[in-house]
Amino acid sequence: MNLPRSYLSNIRLLAMQLYIFFLPAGGVIPLHNHPGMTVFSKLLLGEVHIKSYDLVDCQQASSSKPVQAVRLARLVADKVYEAPCDTSVLYPTTGGNIHQFKAVTPCAILDVLGPPYSREDGRDCSYYRDFPYQDFSRNCEGEEGTLMAEEEGREYGWLEEVEMPEESQMDGIEYLGPQVVENGTCFC
Repeated sequence: MNLPRSYLSNIRLLAMQLYIFFLPAGGVIPLHNHPGMTVFSKLLLGEVHIKSYDLVDCQQASSSKPVQAVRLARLVADKVYEAPCDTSVLYPTTGGNIHQFKAVTPCAILDVLGPPYSREDGRDCSYYRDFPYQDFSRNCEGEEGTLMAEEEGREYGWLEEVEMPEESQMDGIEYLGPQVVENGTCFC
């Protein structure tokens, strides 16, 4: 079922980009990343389930075939947040930079990204599908060089990069507020 999702037209300055996402109950922003970016994310109203990961470097287990389609990731968050709550900070490689939002109730989320998305500079969004750790647990040795115990495996998952999901398309809402000016340049 495709639920409408929208965002307030982003405000893009030279060093950052600002979005406000509006999600209806059940609306989803699929698992995606912010490569080379730091993101300040604030739930403004409502409740949202956030699932987030950080990629993990691992060694291919000697007894397994190489797996290039999936990458090991540490689960950072998998819980429901209710506004008001603390601001999340996602760093380029830590803090849950690969994440998804699923609205429990109608909600609004403010994201401030820096630096902004830029295909030319290698900062284009990628999308992912996640799998439980046990689905590919024999494909990678843990950071200490041994396969992870089942209990520890619950803190991990596997991510496969996928094409942009059709349901990730959003409707933009034009920003009609005051002009944003930086060093005499209008970013309207």
